[in-house]
Amino acid sequence: MTDSAARWFRAYRATPEPTLRLVCFPHAGGAPTAYRTWAGALPKDVEVLATCYPGRQDRIGEPFAESVHAMADGISTALGPLTDVPLALFGHSMGSVVAHEVALRLRTRYEVSPVRIFVSGSEAPHRRERSAEQPEDDTAFLAELRRLGHSSLAAIDDPLLLELVLPSIRADYRLSAAYEPAADAPRHSAPLVAYAGAEDGDCTPADLAAWSEYTSGAFETRTFPGDHFYLQDQEQQLLAHISGHLQSDLRLRQVLRAARGSRT
Repeated sequence: MTDSAARWFRAYRATPEPTLRLVCFPHAGGAPTAYRTWAGALPKDVEVLATCYPGRQDRIGEPFAESVHAMADGISTALGPLTDVPLALFGHSMGSVVAHEVALRLRTRYEVSPVRIFVSGSEAPHRRERSAEQPEDDTAFLAELRRLGHSSLAAIDDPLLLELVLPSIRADYRLSAAYEPAADAPRHSAPLVAYAGAEDGDCTPADLAAWSEYTSGAFETRTFPGDHFYLQDQEQQLLAHISGHLQSDLRLRQVLRAARGSRT
């Protein structure tokens, strides 16, 4: 990896000759370790790159991103040298809009479209609430995180860890709440799959279905048992679904490439 890519991405399994890279974007307050087990459940030629946002883990000394758009700029720049093989993008919650914005930049900067975009636990961009407000009182804010079943519950319930993780969670929540999509952004040409937990009251079926407005390709929704963080308990089933799509996408690319070669 280049220095820029090494700063942004973590790979928890070596993949010497990948046929595809799946780039994963965590939720607000999340870390790349949310995806540390994914590579073991996906085909061996799929390289999983988990994104590390500024201000956490080994980037804890860096300032938090100023906006989702600024973060997508940095990520897409780092991905430029990694477009030598097909890319797919997966984002959960805030990570969904990060994936969306990164895909837009890959198209405009490098003329590269992901083979597929997976979004999870998120309303479509135009349906997201437009407020940067959050409870100033830590007790109220932590109660909201517990209601969502936040993946950092163990950390926020530990007084020694809370001081370390709370600033990044708050920063990402402000980032996510302030996000506004560009009104004139083109539709993705890539197929798009939208996932949610069936008991996630903050991401309704209508919220999920509205993602269809962001792609001119195939679109599908899929729900799994669970709440906003369904993907923790349903990881095996989710990854089986993702893997099936990725294998089909790669086969289709091979067929199309062979067809173009036969006409030259």
